[in-house]
Amino acid sequence: MNEMTFTVDEAIEFSKQGRIEEWVHLFLNSIGDNVPFSEGLKLEKRNWTGPLLISLDKLKRCCGPEDNMEYFNAPEEWEVEINKFRQLIRNGWEMPPLIAQHEGKELKVNDGNHRLEAMNREGIEKCWVIIWNTHCQDNINDFK
Repeated sequence: MNEMTFTVDEAIEFSKQGRIEEWVHLFLNSIGDNVPFSEGLKLEKRNWTGPLLISLDKLKRCCGPEDNMEYFNAPEEWEVEINKFRQLIRNGWEMPPLIAQHEGKELKVNDGNHRLEAMNREGIEKCWVIIWNTHCQDNINDFK
């Protein structure tokens, strides 16, 4: 296998080959550094869509410094990560797609919360997202 780049173009190629789930796990178990999420995804069969270009306002964070977040980050740690990603974005970084769960009418970002916040602060309106669901992906057009 060639060296992985974990770019949108690479994810699109894997998706065309029907291998997007494989790409997700390769990403999460390497530079994505989110092995527990990868292991959780493997517990059931998942349906996968994407990557798709999605408006940031359609995405919901589950991680951050706010009290209501499922995964709380201390504000000072959060800001360090956000600033790191903002600088990468300004330098033309080809970031990997975010990974989000289709829950009812929401897309909950499971991997990429820091990147999402950095893009919001940089005024970016759309990003690439790989969407998963345990059930059928039937209303995906609502998010385009």
